[in-house]
Amino acid sequence: MAKIFYSIKNHVLVGLGIGLISPGILACIAWYLMHHTTALKKADLLLIGCVAVNLLWMNYFFKVNKENAGRGVVSATFICAFVFFFYKIMQEV
Repeated sequence: MAKIFYSIKNHVLVGLGIGLISPGILACIAWYLMHHTTALKKADLLLIGCVAVNLLWMNYFFKVNKENAGRGVVSATFICAFVFFFYKIMQEV
């Protein structure tokens, strides 16, 4: 399994894709739980946790000296943070 992760190319777009897809899948699961479970109705921190998964990816890529992929994950983290910010702003309107 480690060979699969190690064979990921060192490219910004690869990191951007990983950084957008992995929180996106987790956000879909969190969104489903928020809308189908009464206890988690107002648990917006689940969405922050989805973005926090990118910290694990950043740590991995910088540890194996794939800085460009790590930069893509950092960019995706900022994009996800802005999306969450606008989600919270639209919720209050």
